[in-house]
Amino acid sequence: MDIRNIAIIAHVDHGKTTLVDRILHQVKLFRDNQEVKDLILDSSDLERERGITILSKNVSVIYKNTKINIIDTPGHSDFGGEVERVLNMADGVLLIVDAFEGPMPQTRFVLQKALELGLKPIVVVNKVDKLNCNPEETNELVFDLMFSLDATEEQLNFPTVYGSSKQGWMGADWETPTTDITYLLDTIIDYFEPPKNNPGTLQIQISSLDYSSYTGRIAVGKIHRGSIKMGDHVSIVQRNGQINKSVVKELYTFEGLGKEKTKAEIKSGEIVAVMGLENFDIGDTIADFEEPIALKPISVDEPSMSMLFTINNSPFFGKEGKYVTSRHLRNRLFKETEKNLALRVKETDSPDKLIVYGRGILHLSILVETMRREGYEMQLGQPKVVIKEIDGFKHEPMELLYINVPEKFSGRVIESITKRKGDLLNIETKNDRINLEFKISARGLIGLTNPLLTATEGEAVISHRFKGYEPWKGEIQSKRNGALIAMETGTAIAYSIDKLQNRGKFFVSPNDEIYTGQVIGESTRYDDLVLNLIKTKKLSNVRASGTDDKIAIVPAIKFSLEEAMEYVGEDEYVELTPKSIRLRKIILNEIDRKRKRKSM
Repeated sequence: MDIRNIAIIAHVDHGKTTLVDRILHQVKLFRDNQEVKDLILDSSDLERERGITILSKNVSVIYKNTKINIIDTPGHSDFGGEVERVLNMADGVLLIVDAFEGPMPQTRFVLQKALELGLKPIVVVNKVDKLNCNPEETNELVFDLMFSLDATEEQLNFPTVYGSSKQGWMGADWETPTTDITYLLDTIIDYFEPPKNNPGTLQIQISSLDYSSYTGRIAVGKIHRGSIKMGDHVSIVQRNGQINKSVVKELYTFEGLGKEKTKAEIKSGEIVAVMGLENFDIGDTIADFEEPIALKPISVDEPSMSMLFTINNSPFFGKEGKYVTSRHLRNRLFKETEKNLALRVKETDSPDKLIVYGRGILHLSILVETMRREGYEMQLGQPKVVIKEIDGFKHEPMELLYINVPEKFSGRVIESITKRKGDLLNIETKNDRINLEFKISARGLIGLTNPLLTATEGEAVISHRFKGYEPWKGEIQSKRNGALIAMETGTAIAYSIDKLQNRGKFFVSPNDEIYTGQVIGESTRYDDLVLNLIKTKKLSNVRASGTDDKIAIVPAIKFSLEEAMEYVGEDEYVELTPKSIRLRKIILNEIDRKRKRKSM
């Protein structure tokens, strides 16, 4: 049987996972009476809630006696590590572009990685059913983008397929809808060549890891050379050159949404899952037992942000979580680095504090949210960018920031970004909206989303991608207002909140449990203010007119996980438990805080 290995790449929300759904339905992978949800591949709760792909997945379909292995990839730059390692398994890519939005920053990022690996693309202009879209212009823009990324003549000679994944059709012309997506599947088979049979000694690069509680870790990768079968003795060549000997206990190929065990010999070009190996990581090579020859290890962009992870030592620790000790936290974080390529964990001089490096706030917050749901309690410090010293000078990560806003708000956006030492590179008008392109340091992006959405009445569409390291830009003035801090531990009383509303905005509602040193709101001034929220109204048997006014309390501000991570100050922690997100001062006692300020 012929094989085609393809990866699906695109900017976030341009319809990758929906297209995979359509392909699975087209090849009749499900019974007619089988109940199937949408977005079949976004299988974890977090992916479904947020509507984004976080982990890349493999599925395979059989069409016209050809097996097509499809790899769905994430669209956010924070998960770029996933895209980079998975493209090694593909022989070609489907580049999906929204007909209305055109190529976006992330389209550029993933396309660049694919072109560097020499993969040929098929361009799918999706969502042609949107009003006011211009599919032909989008196709031209994709060509210009590829040209600017130094694509070869062969790569530039790509076929274009138009259609709408949502409506379930693909065709050669966007103005004449077809009834299904067979045109796309035919194009995949005709345009991509099957992998050539590559005889010789075995070489498989491990591109991703799977885990089964029954058999342990599973290595997934494409056979670059030779063949493999169950029971083979193999060598594992690690990044550092060390060689371990192992045995293939079980061998699986991908069939439909699952894996199928096979005893047959599998030749080069196929994607396989190997069980029973020991001591391996992503990027290692499974090679011949006697003459092991390693493939070039997968290179992944370096992390650009770090955060301090520490145990929860607040007065409320252990009330909601199952795992609260530093041993639990350390084991879980080091286990994560085995399969999360872009993540690094570094020890500190204190056994209960670890520094975790990642690609951005979203990358770290997905890890934290997953851990919260598993029952972990922890505290996070303020996010910091990774600074490098190049030629004796301090360099920091720079990002290209793209903001799409209605014309009337463009002035406010430009003002708030230039305050954070961002440089305006380009302004482009599209209908009644403006696309702004800035160059800004990664430090300037922390805590930028909320003020921008406030300034543009929620209309701004923000995306950014890593550009590279450039000389340090100096201090950025992005000081937020001071914190309102709880004076005592107890229950927040509506009477007190009502009387103190002129002091600032509150993060707690009446009847919430609070503790000394917890950040309960944001002050109207730049200095911190300690308040007593547990004071009740003094009751007496004397009635006076005007003392029993109706209480009107402004609803409390509730932060999402990312917002709390961006908001937290230098002398604060975000306290996370499975049910709560709280902000607190690192030093809970006000007298100790004053002493520390004086000693500085």
